[in-house]
Amino acid sequence: MSVSTHGLRVRRGPQVVRAAVELFSSMRFAIALLTIICIASIIGTVLKQHEPLGNYVNQFGPFWAAVFRAAKLDAIYSAWWFLLIMLFLVISTSLCVARNTPRILVDLKIFKEDMRVQSLKAFGQKATARLGETPDAAANRIGQMLATGGWKVKLQRRDAPTGSDAAGWMVAARAGGAHKLGYIAAHSAIVLVCIGGLLDGDLVVRAQTWFNGKSVFTGGGMIADVPAQHRLSPSNPTFRGNILVPEGGRSSVAILNQADGVLLQDLPFSIELKKFIVDYYSTGMPKLFASEVVLHDRETGQQKEARIEVNHPASWKGINIYQSSFDDGGSAVKLRALPMAAAAKPFEVEGTIGGSTEITNGTEKLTLEYTALRVINVENFADGGAMSSGADVRKVDLRQGLESRLGAANKTNTPKVLRNIGPSIGYKLRDASGQAREYQNYMIPVDTAGDGQLVFLLGMRERPEEPFRYLRVPADDEVSMDGFVRMRAALGDADVRRRAIERYIVKATDPSRPELAEQLRTSASRALALFAGSEPARAEATTKGGWQAIAEFMEANVPEGERERAGAVLVRILNDVLFEVLNLSRESAKLAALPINEESQAFLTQAVLAISDAHFYPAPVAMMMTDFTQVQASVFQVARAPGRNIVYLGCLLLIIGIFAMLYVRERRLWVWLTADPGEADRTRATMAFSVNRKTIDSDSEFENLKHKLLALQKEDTAS
Repeated sequence: MSVSTHGLRVRRGPQVVRAAVELFSSMRFAIALLTIICIASIIGTVLKQHEPLGNYVNQFGPFWAAVFRAAKLDAIYSAWWFLLIMLFLVISTSLCVARNTPRILVDLKIFKEDMRVQSLKAFGQKATARLGETPDAAANRIGQMLATGGWKVKLQRRDAPTGSDAAGWMVAARAGGAHKLGYIAAHSAIVLVCIGGLLDGDLVVRAQTWFNGKSVFTGGGMIADVPAQHRLSPSNPTFRGNILVPEGGRSSVAILNQADGVLLQDLPFSIELKKFIVDYYSTGMPKLFASEVVLHDRETGQQKEARIEVNHPASWKGINIYQSSFDDGGSAVKLRALPMAAAAKPFEVEGTIGGSTEITNGTEKLTLEYTALRVINVENFADGGAMSSGADVRKVDLRQGLESRLGAANKTNTPKVLRNIGPSIGYKLRDASGQAREYQNYMIPVDTAGDGQLVFLLGMRERPEEPFRYLRVPADDEVSMDGFVRMRAALGDADVRRRAIERYIVKATDPSRPELAEQLRTSASRALALFAGSEPARAEATTKGGWQAIAEFMEANVPEGERERAGAVLVRILNDVLFEVLNLSRESAKLAALPINEESQAFLTQAVLAISDAHFYPAPVAMMMTDFTQVQASVFQVARAPGRNIVYLGCLLLIIGIFAMLYVRERRLWVWLTADPGEADRTRATMAFSVNRKTIDSDSEFENLKHKLLALQKEDTAS
């Protein structure tokens, strides 16, 4: 029997109904639906799901972001059209199975013992022989041998000649019936997997928003204040959501992310996190993170202790609790604001991660949002290692890891020098219009260049998809930023600049040549004012200071052929004057002046570069962390999945069905036995063999059966 790809043909009813039934029950329609689901699943794997709309706009542009949102590609597995296709696939495949199963089961009982002798001679694999026994004895012997070998056998005695056939025995046998059962198993598996997927997917949750008065929540505030229409009952038969529990805290409400908001799922128990455990590899990636929890029944008060690890979930009341990730649970931080603009003043502030504080920049009010505390930041300091941002130990960049090992042959997996550069604080400064920039500042100075000069890293980026850009501020002899802050404040003081220039003039000129001293004073005053930002490079210049202002001044006032020589002289003068500014700033703090040596010159060089770059720093202050109290939090995934066992059964049937269809060969064998006209005690035998997929093994099996059943002798003939 060959399985038909056509659908059920209904003989009665309207033409539209008959056509729909035939379409839905056809195998071609089911294959088309399965192809669409596969393509949609690929899209859902490549395109990140349930991301904020702004992320798609930043990555793909507003047009494609709108297309993705309209087509529900950002939440493809809960899209109405995806669920509808899944439902149609269940219906179509079920009809295919229902249509073909009866014929398959009937075919398993058919031996085709009525096969005509003339038809046996048309088979490709056939043989004839003369046996030294009667037809009755030969039929019983052959039937017994086949049954012993695992064949299903049926004997048919033909007493009266039929057509051109004489009287005799027909031995019909078949084996490998599981091949057709594999069709039933494989297609039933598709139905079961789809049903399990629909049960464990968003269909039941979305049905409650359609028919049970529930709606998606799009606002903010405390979870306890969310109205009941946005909450799902603890008896909800299926859901999958996330729940964050800080150390020492307890929670009983999971968050179910939807395409346009969230739903809250009340659990029949609360999860109390007693202790969070995390262990790291030398690379900074987590080797182990686990949670020791206590589960509290909300009705009876019963308690259950459990330890939850990755791939080792806990289960209670039909709900599985998985260790998904970890996060900050509201760590307390102390920050010191360091001035990055002339008008700014230093101050201290305290807050918690996830909270915010109102600060002011003169007349402008800013909101300081505490976004992240990362205690471990691992960076690659090997040659060519890019120090772009601290590695988030909660995430693994699989794409970067694959690209570093695959592709063109010129890609080499260079050794890495990984170092933990300590804690960092992440925050945002949001203005009155709602615009915000993101900052990431490291608590401990780092030797990034390998020259012994420690620098504080102050990171900033305009958009989330961009890498951080860092301002490198040198650490002074007390391993702090105070030396840099004092020097910058002194540079903004006109009196300090004047005193520094006078000191430089005394050291650099001969007292007997006052005219040279006056020229040098004029050049040094102009250069220092330009660098400090107190004097513009030209009337239309927008640069407020630093080396960029010096460059713009030279482009506007120095002929191109003389710029290189004039620039070298100007840089030498400016460095010497800035060294005097540095020492004056130390004197104001009652510190000893720095000697002229390599260490002092290294600090000065980095400080001058930092002051120059600080003119482009977009915030009036840099928030440096001085202390913190870390509070860990576990992120659990909680799921009630009634379709899980159905999916497991479907997977088992799919494996069985595929193996049955690929590796089980359906074979049929006929042996016609009739008395030899010349000798009454001898038998003429005609054998034919059929297999659904001809292979070398089937040829060998035919040869083995031919010699075993027919016991061929020299005078016998075979083909």
